[in-house]
Amino acid sequence: MTAQKFRKKPVEIQAAQWDGTIDGATPVLDWIRANDGTAYLHRECGQGDSHLLIRTLEGDMIAQSQDWIIRGVQGEFYPCKPDIFAATYEAVSGGAA
Repeated sequence: MTAQKFRKKPVEIQAAQWDGTIDGATPVLDWIRANDGTAYLHRECGQGDSHLLIRTLEGDMIAQSQDWIIRGVQGEFYPCKPDIFAATYEAVSGGAA
């Protein structure tokens, strides 16, 4: 087997960063649900920690504070860590969608 190099095709996605707060979860959850996605806010009892549980094409995934929530090219939603997001995506001019 010989490995080949590939480059990701330039595609535009929509994304929102969750600030980790309960108040900040509301617009993210509303955006996901308004676009036929499924997501929930999950609060840890007694610890005060929260995360978002997002139904993805690969199963349920957890988004933590500062993670980006991406709406992909097929309308699917999934979380992405901030460092991976910064290395993979750049803002598009006129980027509000």
